[in-house]
Parts: sequence; structure tokens; C-alpha cells
Amino acid sequence: MEYIFSTIKKKAWETYKRKPISYWILLALSSSAMLVAFPASSLLSLLYYQNGGTSKWIISWVAVAGWPLTAFILIPTYFVCRTFPTPPDWKLTLSYIVLGFLSAADNLLYAYAYAYLPASTAALLASSSLIFPALFGYLLVENKINVSIINAIVIITAAMTIIALDSNSDSYGNVTNSQYIMGFIWDILGSALHGLIFALSELVFVKLLGKRSFHVVLEQQVMVSAFAFVFTTIGVIANKDFQGMASEAKTFKGGESSYYLVLIWGAITFQLGVLGGTAVLFLSSTVLAGVLNAVRVPLTAIAAVILMNNPMSGFKILSLVVTFWGFGSYIYGSSSSTSQNYS
Repeated sequence: MEYIFSTIKKKAWETYKRKPISYWILLALSSSAMLVAFPASSLLSLLYYQNGGTSKWIISWVAVAGWPLTAFILIPTYFVCRTFPTPPDWKLTLSYIVLGFLSAADNLLYAYAYAYLPASTAALLASSSLIFPALFGYLLVENKINVSIINAIVIITAAMTIIALDSNSDSYGNVTNSQYIMGFIWDILGSALHGLIFALSELVFVKLLGKRSFHVVLEQQVMVSAFAFVFTTIGVIANKDFQGMASEAKTFKGGESSYYLVLIWGAITFQLGVLGGTAVLFLSSTVLAGVLNAVRVPLTAIAAVILMNNPMSGFKILSLVVTFWGFGSYIYGSSSSTSQNYS
């Protein structure tokens, strides 16, 4: 055991010395943005439903309404990096449209999940987002899957099964059993779709772009979010939810100002998380971005219990512990795969 820790310490120190201190500061800030902003966005979605909000389309729309923030970051990078926008062709444009549509659908699935599930339960179920990128990455991008990653998939699946066994203890009083089950299903489907989007995004870099500079990563995020915004806005208009916002704000617990603050901060925090994830993807790798995206899951669950009095039964605690075990196995497996790729 002492040998293992000394080896890990030695490798970490060697990795640290390869990069300047400015790199580690940027990576730490980007990682912190992911680990703080995404859980905050999830909790604000839960707050919206707990305080009287009912529209799933509005929450989906909020998730992409802040996309101009990313565009404002993108434009100066062209001047700083002394480069030009990537010229779009029909294949690249089509890929952005498809990814935008899938992202809009993914946000809607998660909105339904948060409407019917406590944030802690929804977050723990979202840990399955580790499983699907590994599977789709293997099928579409030919990423490697080793024994540790397979072990992580089995462990996290077991953690979700534990939550399913405890469904009677953490459902809200106004949520029926059928709604709880549908929330469970929507959450898993959202995680599966999220994994597909992650793999397709990597495929776009590999097949169509062939490079991963900071402005190119930002360009993809801006374009995908913009198309997702268009698709979601069409859904909101078709469902006439914009007209219902005024009446919903009047009955919102805390008043109209609280209603709009929840939506505004929801849009801001989600985009800050996106920016942090984009920076991590550029500075490090898809592996670290995936790991941090997974680590935010237990952070959201713990924050929901502490800040919003979500129920935390013995089954859910056991599921959280098992999920951490799965994360550890996934991180080890991903690190091993990365080492083999660069050896």
C-alpha cells in the first residue's frame, strides 16, 4: 500500500512539473467552475419546482438561454489567438444542428426528472452518465474500455438499483408512484442521451475538425447551444409557456422577483459550468472532463440534503458510498487507458 501511494505521489509531482503554474491555476479555476456551477444549476431547478414552478419547457429553455455568455468569451479569443472562425461546411453545420437537437431533448428529459424526483435522487441516478460515454465512446470513437471501467459500470448500475429499491422513502407527497417511476426513467434516458452527445462531440473533433484548440472547442459549444436554444424556444412557444410565465411568477413562493432571479441565475450558473467544462476539455482531456462531470453528482446530492432538506435514507447513503467506489474505479481505469495511449 505504501508503495502504491509513493508511486502515485511521484507521478503526480512529475505531471505537475511539466506545466507552468499558470496552467494549474486555470485548470483549478475551470474545474471549480464545473464543480460549483453545475450543482448550483441543478439545485435552482429543484427550487423552481418546489416553490410553485411547473413548466418543464421553461427549465429546459433556461439551460440554454445563457449561450450568448459563451459567445462573448469566444469573440475575444479570435483576437488573442490571432486566428479566424472555423469555416463551416454542410457536414459541420449538420452535426451542430443534430447535437443541438439532442441537447434540447436531453435538457427536457432532465427537466422532467427534476420535476418528479428529489435533487439528491436525481443526481445519484445521473451518475449513470459515466456509463454511457464509455459505451458510446467504445462504439463510435473506438475508445478503449478496460476491466476497471467495466467494473465501474457494474458498480454504478448496482447503485442505481439500490435507489430503485428505496423509492417509497424519498418521493414527494404530491408526486404519484407513476410520476416517480417516470422521473426515474427520464433521468436514466437523459444520462444515456448525454453520453451519446459526449461521444458524438468527440467524433466531430476526430472526423470533421481534426484539431482541438480553445477557440474551436468554444465554437462547437456556442453553435450547439445556439441550435439547442432555437429548438427549445420553438417548444416553449408551441406549449405557450412564455404566456404562462407572468401568472406563474405571481403565484411563485417568494414573489415575482424570486421567480425571475431563480431563472436568471439558473441560466448563468449552467453556462459557467459549460465554460468550465470547455476549458477543462481544452486544458486537459475528455477523461478529466468526464470525471469532474461525475464527481459533481455526489456533490449535488449532498448539497441537496444540506441546503434543501432532501430526504437521505440508509439506502441512499449506501448508494452514495457505492457510487464513490464506482467513481474511483472509473478514474483509475480512465487513467490507465490514457497512460497506454501515450506510452
